[in-house]
Formats: sequence, C-alpha cells, structure tokens
Amino acid sequence: MRSYIYGRVLLVLGFCIILTACSVSTDSPTVDTAAISETPPNIVWIIADDQAYSDFGFMGHDLVKTPHLDKLASESALFPNGYVPTSLCRASLATLITGKYAFDHGICFNDAPDGVPYEATFRFLEMQVPLPQALKSAGYQSLQTGKFWEGIYTNGGFTDGMTEGRRAGGKGLRIGRKTMEPIDQFLGDVGDDPFFLWFAPYLPHAPFDAVESYKELFQGKGLGKRTIGYYANISWLDDTVGELMALLEKNGKAENTVIMFIVDNGWLPNRDGESFRDLQNRVLRFDPRSKSSPYEGGVRTPIFVKWPEQIPVGQYDNLVSSIDLFPTTLAMAGLPQKEDLDGVNLLPFMRQTLSLEERTVFGEIYYHTSVDLDNPNVNVTHKWARKGDWKIILNIYDDGKAELYNLADDPMELSNLAGLAEHQNIINALRTEIEEWWPSE
Repeated sequence: MRSYIYGRVLLVLGFCIILTACSVSTDSPTVDTAAISETPPNIVWIIADDQAYSDFGFMGHDLVKTPHLDKLASESALFPNGYVPTSLCRASLATLITGKYAFDHGICFNDAPDGVPYEATFRFLEMQVPLPQALKSAGYQSLQTGKFWEGIYTNGGFTDGMTEGRRAGGKGLRIGRKTMEPIDQFLGDVGDDPFFLWFAPYLPHAPFDAVESYKELFQGKGLGKRTIGYYANISWLDDTVGELMALLEKNGKAENTVIMFIVDNGWLPNRDGESFRDLQNRVLRFDPRSKSSPYEGGVRTPIFVKWPEQIPVGQYDNLVSSIDLFPTTLAMAGLPQKEDLDGVNLLPFMRQTLSLEERTVFGEIYYHTSVDLDNPNVNVTHKWARKGDWKIILNIYDDGKAELYNLADDPMELSNLAGLAEHQNIINALRTEIEEWWPSE
C-alpha cells in the first residue's frame, strides 16, 4: 500500500461513536410491528460499485467531495464499520439479494469455468428466494437498474428492470452513466403501491470516463491519472444520487421512503503503469489489497439507513454486514423473518428498542473464475473474521496460514501479529469461530 492511500484512510480513525446499550441480545421479534408505519415504506437500495470505504466526505476524506451522500448519511443511522463477506462483485451482489453467504447461495465467482456457458450459472439464484420476490407478498413492485449478473431482471424477482441477460448487467449499466429515465418512468407508473428500487450504477467503477469538469478539482495535487479518474467517478456517482433524490421528490415519493446505502466491494487505485497478478494469474490494474482481497480495502464499507420519523439519526461503531440488509428490509416491509438467513434484523437496534451484542462478522474470498461451480470449497482463497478490534485472515491457498491484525492500532493491516506467542489464544479462538461458521462438508 502506498503512502497517499495510508494518509487518506487514517483520516477515518476516531470517526466512530460507541453506542451504550442497556441489554445484550440480537434476538428480534418475528415481525417488528412497533417499527412499521401504517403504510409500508418505499425502499431504495443504493449500491456503489468499486469504492474504498474511506473515499467519502462523510468518512473523512480530505479531497473527495460527496455532498449528496454526505447529506443522506447525516440524516441516517450510520455504520462506518460495515462489511461485505466477499469482495468480488457478483458474489457480493448475490449475497445482498439473497441475504446469504456465497457458500450458501452458490454464486462464488464472477465467471464460470472455461467452456461453461454464462447462462448455466443462473440456476443458483433460481434456487433462492431473492428479496424482490419476497417483497411481492407485501404488495411491492420492484425495479432493477445497474449491476445485476444473474440474467434477465425477472430472475431476481423484480417486476420491472433494465438488464436482459448480458454479463454484469448489460443495458442496466446505462443507469446513471447514460440515463435516469427508467427510474423516472417507474416512479410515475407505480401508483400508490409500495416499491423497491435496486439502484446499482456502474460507478465509480472503471472506465474512468467522467467529464473533465469532474477531474478539475483533483488536478495539480500530485495524483496519478488513474487516481484522478477514480475520484472524478466518485463525484459522478454522487451526482447520480442527487438526481435519484430529485426524481423521488418530483414524483411525490420522497415521503415514507427508506434509503439504504452500501458498496459492493472496495477498490484502491494502483500507481499509473503498475499492474499485479492474482492467484489465477489474472492481471490486476488496482491495488491487490482491495477488491477481491480479505483486507479492509476490499471488504469494509460504510452502511447507512435513512427512514424519516422512523429511525433516529445516529452513528454506531457496531460491526454490521451486508447479510443484515435482507432481514432488515423484510422487517421494514412488515414481513416475517426467514429462518434460513444468518443476518441480523437491525431495525429494532436502529430504533433503539433492542441492543446489539458484540458479534463476529465473517467473510470468504473466492477466485474470480470458478474452478468448480458445484464445490465452493475449491474456489475459496481466504476466510476471514473480525471480532472487536481483532481481525484474522486464513490463507486457504497456503494451508490455512493465519494473519492477525489489531485494527485499532493498525487500521492499514501492516503489522501481522500472528507470529507472536502472546496472541495464539486469540488466533485459536477466531479460527475455531470460523470453523463453526463454515458449513461442514
């Protein structure tokens, strides 16, 4: 990791506030009826694409400007210590829409093995109940825009959408970059029905083709071309969020609308001209300790939830995960929880009616291209867990060799403490937790 990255991420330190809790329970009612308004809320998921957790104004970045996201974060329950289990975009998005870890939903890759048709991989989502389908029972219409890997939008249970089957999202990837019209039309047509909107613009993901006016702010600051392009795309993303909020207002849908924000995985720029190779010998044009890695630059993301007059504004240092968004959304819609989900319904906690006990968040990293579609174990490169300030990474490709970091003292994960005898009890305890979390063969 390079010095300019260190400096910007260190600005995040000290930003988290400790929430004092009166009890220690993660159990929640089947339906949190006290938290539901008389009319089910509209629910909007904003999913950024390839953005480091530090690269937001509300996360303390000194150069990147994200005024629209900053405003939303200031009106939300904000979790700076959010995580995605898997920092690979397809697997991560599948976890969001199913509420399950990748080893459970089966989408443990971006691409199928050589010779296997792309369409053959859609069967995994067909065996699940994706969130838009679950919301139908509460009368929700739903719109897919942006990133969606699993074929035509109806595969995800959406009633409306842009993607028609091409890799990563096809026409859906035009949202934000080229047009916002599908959202405007959907909002105008939905009537009085509650709706779910999947807004996953292909930003700030490469190509870094934001117009020059977005780049001017970052010129003359000693930044490389790719860094400038990445920062400019972040500004572009933020403006699309502003456009989205304006469309909600224009169509009279801003009231009783939940806004939930997350990033599918982190991303850090490499220096201009540099490239690296991953474990499958693929050329990477980004920092190898970000996307597709178990390090904070890959798996950490801010998460925030805005629900006016229903969720108090606040900032919490509790560890949360993308697997929590599915059960939390079900609760907001007044639907019962699904027994086969591992995530936590955060709604009672955000409403300060139930405390959230200390928890361990888990994750797993996979090869970009599947080795075996039906055996997640052979696709795994790392397993990781964070509990409190401690984070363990198990290098599965290297016989499970451990790395251990204290994130309070070492947020950049520069000092591997696994070789110190004094920390062996911590390593053993976290390794045991991972073994208990991982499904038996």
